[in-house]
Amino acid sequence: MAYSEKVMDHFANPRNVGEIENADGIGEVGNSKCGDIMKMYITVENNIIVDVKFKTFGCGAAIATSSMATEMIKGKSIDDALKLTNKAVMEALDGLPPVKVHCSVLAEQAIKAAISDYYTKQGIDPEPIVGNIPECDHCH
Repeated sequence: MAYSEKVMDHFANPRNVGEIENADGIGEVGNSKCGDIMKMYITVENNIIVDVKFKTFGCGAAIATSSMATEMIKGKSIDDALKLTNKAVMEALDGLPPVKVHCSVLAEQAIKAAISDYYTKQGIDPEPIVGNIPECDHCH
């Protein structure tokens, strides 16, 4: 299984690792069966995600996709962050092996879960912005 240089870089030097105390939104997603669990924290000011941090328990691809996803939404509006797809994260990392695609889906879902939590805390109906998370290929 070959990883791109970008995946290896974000795994070895992940960006935005940690927690945000009193975060405006926190999203946690994961699959206990395969062990990948992602937790995202966001700080929002004037509808802009001014800070984002993550803690991920999982494989190198899970860490790399978390790192890249946080880089892609930092400084962006909530609307733009909600449009981030797992495909865009994979493309930014120059691809992932097929059995690791679920990691990019988790990253997308963790961001949506954090925004959903932010909306709830603001008294806004978050609507169903978090969809179902597919199981990874190696869990079957």
